[in-house]
Order: sequence, then C-alpha cells, then structure tokens
Amino acid sequence: MRVFVASLATETNTFSPIRIDRTAFEDSFYAPPGQHPETPTLCSAAFTAARKRARTESFTLIEGTATWAEPAGLVSRAAYEGLRDEILDQLAQALPVQVALFGLHGAMMAEGYDDCEGDLLVRARALVGPDAVIGVELDPHCHLTQAMIKASTVIVTFKEVPHSDFAERADDMVDLALRAARGEIRPVMSVLDCRSIANFMTSRSPGRELVDDMLAMEQRGDVLSLSVVHGFPAADMADVGTKILVITDGDRETGRRIAETLAERVLGFGTNRMPYMPGPAEAVTAALAAPRGPVILADRWDNPGGGVAGDSTFLLHALLDRPEARSALGALWDPVAVSFCAAAGVGARLEMRLGGKAAPSSGQPVDAEVEVTALTDDLVIPFQASLVSLGAAAAVRIGNLDLVLASKRAQTFHPQVFSAMGIDLMAKQVVVVKSASHFHTAFAPLAADIIYVNCGGPYPPDPTKIPYRKIRRPIAPLDIAEPVWMT
Repeated sequence: MRVFVASLATETNTFSPIRIDRTAFEDSFYAPPGQHPETPTLCSAAFTAARKRARTESFTLIEGTATWAEPAGLVSRAAYEGLRDEILDQLAQALPVQVALFGLHGAMMAEGYDDCEGDLLVRARALVGPDAVIGVELDPHCHLTQAMIKASTVIVTFKEVPHSDFAERADDMVDLALRAARGEIRPVMSVLDCRSIANFMTSRSPGRELVDDMLAMEQRGDVLSLSVVHGFPAADMADVGTKILVITDGDRETGRRIAETLAERVLGFGTNRMPYMPGPAEAVTAALAAPRGPVILADRWDNPGGGVAGDSTFLLHALLDRPEARSALGALWDPVAVSFCAAAGVGARLEMRLGGKAAPSSGQPVDAEVEVTALTDDLVIPFQASLVSLGAAAAVRIGNLDLVLASKRAQTFHPQVFSAMGIDLMAKQVVVVKSASHFHTAFAPLAADIIYVNCGGPYPPDPTKIPYRKIRRPIAPLDIAEPVWMT
C-alpha cells in the first residue's frame, strides 16, 4: 500500500487588514518533502501520525510539502495556487496511491477562492481516483463545505478548544483511513448543519462534559468518530457556522440520530456558551482585587490566532492607568519596537511608541520611556507537542509593568513567553496574554484566576454586528433557523 501525506493551512479572517503571500508561509512553517520535523505543528500532525504507523506496518509513506501561515487576512492567489499545485504535483508523481492524507485547517480563503480546502481536495480526488481513501484532519474552527465532504472519505476535527488534542486526532484520522483502505470498515459521514454560529470552550462547562461524552461514545464503539465543527465567524463566506460530523461503519441511520442529539446539546448551550467578558478597566480592577496572583487576563479579541495583528493597546493602557500594579503583558506584536530595542541594547532607556500600528481598531499607541531588560534573536515557545517562533523579541519595563515585544505574530501559548525573557510571573498580580483560548493548558496551573476580556476589537466579537455579505441565511443568531442535513 502506498500512502501520501501533505499539509497546507492557515485561518483566514476576511476582516483583517493583514494579507498573506508565500513569504508568510515560509516565515511561519515550510517543510518540503522529507524535511518535516519529528514534532507536529497544529495542522501537520498527519505527518507524525503516518510516520508512526509506517514504522510498524507494511506500507510506503510518500511525504509532500507541509506549510502553515499564521492566521491573517486573504491569501494571495499566487501564494495559494503555487502551494496547492506544488502539493498536487507531488501527489501526481506519487501515483498510484491507495491513501492520501491531508492536514488542513478548513478556514483558508484566497483571492478568488472562498473554499481553498474544498478546491484542493476536489483536485486531489480527481488525481487519486474514486476508490482511493482521502483522510483529512481539520481544525474545529473551520468551514466544513460540501466540496470537502464529497471529496473525502474520512474527516476528523480536533475536539478540544483550546486545541490540546491535535496529535491524538491525527492518530484517529490516520487509523480510520488505513482501516478503510484495507476494507476493515466502510466509513459513512453524516453531517448536520446546525444553521447557527455557536462557538464554545471545552475547558469549562458545558463544553467539557460534551467532549467527554463524545470520547466515551467512540471508546464504546457506538461510532467511528465524532466531530463538532465550531466554525470561524470572522470570515465572510457562505459556509460559516456550526456543524456536527458523525462517522459510522456503514450505518447512516445511527449517524444521523447521534448527530441530531449532539446538535440539540450544542444549540442548548444558548447564552452559556461563553463566559462573561468585562472590559479592560473592569478586568484589571477585578484582577487587582484578587487575594493572590497572578490573575491571567486573556485579550481574547486581539488574538493573532484569529487572524488579527496582536498589537492592540486597550489592556496596555488599562495597566498603565494602574501604575501600582505588578503586571506583565505579552506578546505584543511590534517588530519596529523590537528593532529599536535591539539597536539600543539591554539596559538602555529610550522613548518609544508601542503597539497600535496595524489599524485604527488596534487602539491608540502607547508613548513611554522604557528600559530594555532582555533581548533574543528568536523567542521559541512550546504549544502542546509543537514549537512556535515569535521571532526576535525584546522585554521592556515601564514602572511595574514588564512588556514582551515580538517581531512575529503568534499567540501567547506558554509562560515561556515571559520566563525566557527573565520575567517572573509568580511575582505579578496580573498577566495579560494575547490569546483567545490556547494559552489555557499551559497557564492554568499557575493562574490564581483567569478572566477573558472584551476589548471591543479588532476581531469582530459579536456575530450579529459582523458585516456579512456572503453568509448563507437563515442562520442564528442573525435569524431563526433550523438544522439542515448536508449528507
């Protein structure tokens, strides 16, 4: 048996002013055939999962390109078509294959392509033929489209938000694809479109209990796989929204019944899906009133993982308004400030303008005298089993505030953003992280409390106020809508 694997991924926020070209992929993560590292990235865990199986089983693994760009706005047509055709050419050269595995995100959009993953998979299906197995792993913040479903044999999404399980779900996807290719199972995908934008977290109730129940159902053998597609609201495309995906062994009736039950649970979360999110000043006041620290403030709507800049200053201003607070904030995307700090050197004091550069929605920049306390040519931090680079970075101090500046946009996945720059978080009362949820796994063990903060932008936080033009209606909360079957 011959198995091909490749990965092409980013998450497109069509309301972001930041555009993506091929350089953005090469700067973030680009591994040509045979050069994927032993550790997976968020959307390339199919490589490590397939390698693991190939070491003990009798099939030939052919690796294509794996690449990822930090979420942002639209991908250029040249970048998408060039990377797509690179992978498809590799697949064509590998033929015949019985299995093609793809690590994708599911919310990638380019100039002229609202559904990049669907386009790639349809073209891949035309190459491998109708009998080959196509297995796909997706981020749950994807747009699951009819083209993706029709072209694929099995689709598995991460279950956890934050995404602490992407490696395990890649194992699941590869296992199902290999079993299908060997005729051991006959996967049938049942997909129910909830006709709702219904994101939720799985690190807290009621999402936690839902995921635990889904895992238990898979372990009992009730189904082959269960996925809840949360959807990615910050994209103007037809297929935005929450969907339930159930894979059974030839039993569509059971798949549909379970999908309906899961959809009812998700839609039943109602307004309890997300925690209350105070504004910046209220959040800082609450953190300082806590009996001990550090209290983590998650700047949820300036999360580079959502395609925005990571340079908003709303919480930075709120911290500076409380100069008595022992605080830290990171990582603020400001490559210009990093270069100034690097030129000045550790120990230098200089007047600087910080943040607020990408767009008016980033807020007003901060003008302050800073002390440069640390520098690095490359700030590398863990994210689950992967490593993420924030590029050249600097730490500066303004009174009691320690601020980490980064030259590459990436979420604050791990406390090493601070500790690697000599900042002791346990000495802080309040710590601001630029992340929506992926910080949780690493920061929760040291946090006295976690507060999710609504700074009002630049990510559009309220679906009812997003200026959609292409979204398929009706859909809740914009309309009253009922679930519909996709397959």
